[in-house]
Amino acid sequence: MAVLGRLLKNRRAGEAGLAWNTPNLAGPETLRVTSADFEHEATMPVAHAGKRSGGQNTSPALSWTGTPARATQLLLVVEDLDVPLPKPFVHGVFLLDAAVTEVARGALDENSATAGVRVLRSGKGRGYLGADPIKGHGPHRYAFQLFALARPITASAGGADLESAKPRAVLDAAGEVLARGRIDGLYENP
Repeated sequence: MAVLGRLLKNRRAGEAGLAWNTPNLAGPETLRVTSADFEHEATMPVAHAGKRSGGQNTSPALSWTGTPARATQLLLVVEDLDVPLPKPFVHGVFLLDAAVTEVARGALDENSATAGVRVLRSGKGRGYLGADPIKGHGPHRYAFQLFALARPITASAGGADLESAKPRAVLDAAGEVLARGRIDGLYENP
């Protein structure tokens, strides 16, 4: 697998395809997102990596400030922007009550029953998928993007129910963004 990673070293999805850069999710950058588990642009602990990469596939603790009073819902999207694909790979999509200001470590996992957190599909399965870059590909950046929405998302673009909708269809259904924030973590497969 390390040979494949080295062959694909210069192929990366990049920043342009992130949810952060889609027109319907544009908005002022007023939410301050932090993690007790890693600093912005610092290496994430191995616990937050996928099992294939030696981790426990446990979502990191996140907290934020600056949610506007008129926000009705928060949309949290986790993407790998260095995956060697045309678009970033979605490692999780979550809808949160607007009153929620933090999620504990593990609160975004597939079987989480955390109050105020609705776990939706990721690029593969449900819930948080830990960092899992191809060996030899180099470090990958994982963007934890939070959007404060003026109206809740009740159905995906195209009308599919949220439980079965593909991640991009959920993102396309988001309306007016009141505020947004982001924290990025790095991970390299040992």
